[in-house]
Amino acid sequence: MKALEQKILSEGTVLKGDILKVGSFLNQQLDVSFLLEMGKEINRLYEGSEITKILTIEASGIAVAVAAGVVMGKNVVFAKKNKTSNVSGKVLSAKVHSYTHDTDYLITVPEDYIKSGDKILIIDDFLANGKALCGLIDIVNQAGATVAGCTCAIEKGFQGGGDELRRKGYRVESLAVIEKMSPENIEFRK
Repeated sequence: MKALEQKILSEGTVLKGDILKVGSFLNQQLDVSFLLEMGKEINRLYEGSEITKILTIEASGIAVAVAAGVVMGKNVVFAKKNKTSNVSGKVLSAKVHSYTHDTDYLITVPEDYIKSGDKILIIDDFLANGKALCGLIDIVNQAGATVAGCTCAIEKGFQGGGDELRRKGYRVESLAVIEKMSPENIEFRK
């Protein structure tokens, strides 16, 4: 998505440790009109895929998932990173390592929210090493549902997570794939 690449170039900042800060439009402050354009692009990519639900992980994936959910007319389920008192009953869970925060989470989704007949589109804001998506795929598999595909707003192609998922046979459609980045330059995959 060329518009997302331009937005990254104009508003993104590369920080130490291969972190891309896009808080001005995607993570902390949300450019709602632009998110809706991203949702339209995700809808275009998955048109005809018979998706029944969208699954994401809190917190930054929720905005992109909701934008796609609005355009696609699909409910959005999000995995919590910590079990809270308002989550009761049986849950689907998976251990996920966060690249950005360098910590492990046990993500959970109440088992009532994903059923065996569901065809799930997984959406997140970033794809680096693929651990979050692998955890969400695990949850979908535990439910006996089907993964229709995985979409991320921004993929750090140089970290290999998306390519590994593609090698495993998953459909991965990232809206922008960064091949190289430094504080001085960002290059996108062609």
